[in-house]
Amino acid sequence: MSTRTWAEPYKIKAVELIKMTTPEQRETAIREAGYNTFLLRSEDVYIDLLTDSGVGAMSDRQWAGLMAGDEAYAGSRNFYHLQSTVERYYSYKYTVPTHQGRGAEHILSKILISDGDFIPGNMYFTTTRLHQELAGGTFVDVIINEAHDPLSEHPFKGNVDIEKLDALVAEVGADRIPYICVATCVNMAGGQPLSLANLREVRAWCDRNDALLVHDMTRVAENAHFIQKREEGYRDKLIQDIVYEICSLTDVATMSAKKDAMVNIGGFLAMNDAALYEKACGLVVVYEGLHTYGGMAGRDMEALAIGITESVDDDHIHARVGQVEYLGEQLEKAGIPIVKPIGGHAVFLDARRILPHIPQEQFPAQALAAALYVESGIRSMERGVVSAGRDKVSGENILPRLELVRLTIPRRVYTQAHMDVTADSVIRVMENAELIRGLRFVYEPEVLRFFQATFEPVPRASNG
Repeated sequence: MSTRTWAEPYKIKAVELIKMTTPEQRETAIREAGYNTFLLRSEDVYIDLLTDSGVGAMSDRQWAGLMAGDEAYAGSRNFYHLQSTVERYYSYKYTVPTHQGRGAEHILSKILISDGDFIPGNMYFTTTRLHQELAGGTFVDVIINEAHDPLSEHPFKGNVDIEKLDALVAEVGADRIPYICVATCVNMAGGQPLSLANLREVRAWCDRNDALLVHDMTRVAENAHFIQKREEGYRDKLIQDIVYEICSLTDVATMSAKKDAMVNIGGFLAMNDAALYEKACGLVVVYEGLHTYGGMAGRDMEALAIGITESVDDDHIHARVGQVEYLGEQLEKAGIPIVKPIGGHAVFLDARRILPHIPQEQFPAQALAAALYVESGIRSMERGVVSAGRDKVSGENILPRLELVRLTIPRRVYTQAHMDVTADSVIRVMENAELIRGLRFVYEPEVLRFFQATFEPVPRASNG
């Protein structure tokens, strides 16, 4: 996509000033952060591409919605606005607000998973898998093989492999599979979509095997964009209609509203089954709050309802994904190894190809993210062996085929000039890639280690 085919469908009304730092200051900052970009102070970051979660720019209508917050403990009018908006755009009849997506994952896992169950999904996500394991389940990856190949140009690398599902049933039995968790625009695969044709196949498989179909819908609007562009018969469909069709094929949904819906905090668990809703309401009172506010304030539910409406607008989502594509194309032209096709929310650098001299056991993606910060003040994040964690039986590091650095674009925050600066910075790091050293743990948390772990460079003689 060239720079002249679209422009942002908004204008800037307020700005946030950002701090410029020197390379020496950044060297000190990353060392004090233990070479973990999550532990950097935001004031020391120039362009923050760590995540798109809760960092999007809310619209004037969303900010106005905050002033219309009904903070009643029970029966807030904002809850009913949110509930009707979820049903209108996402098809689900019942909504349980949570503080964010992992609150919904927690409640769902406690309701549906029994000890010894197996939960297939189209590639793992960190918090989702952890909640499944804490509930006694085992995650099983059933995504198509192309998703693990960063060079594959498959248009729907988020698709589920039905043969892998059948093989799992043959191994453990259908009665040990309470549900399939299908993510739209699979994060860990590089923001890759699944097709509606494949989702219908999964729906039919669930019906045959008496399993629920759970939808991780965090980036459903971005997935709808790719269906509109790539799937036969959808070129002339509106994004909101494609989103509705995706959701209508599923039974339950978990939503981190901090992504697509562009709020700073919030999420929900949604479903169509009244009995399941009753169970969820019972648990949300224990872990989040009353079922008509869950983990959210009334004002945040109002901003969320407005954000959902804005998120399914065609002009918005095309510009949002277009900015990601713009950055990816700049890097491709410069010969930077990235995951292809370019995803919906981020460009993923292939750290194994950029740093072939660093063995995976020395965390090349973590090292690359740290080096990019020192070069330019740009904060990114690791999505490789550190994120994958350790095998719960052997205790060894899981070595995924994808060893990636994620450049995540917040919605409605940065300009094309920021993307140009980012591309130039990655190119400069690539030119000096042989100088980057591997890392080793100084501190390793027991779970979700990528958030809080600290590292130090390995001695040069230890590099492969």
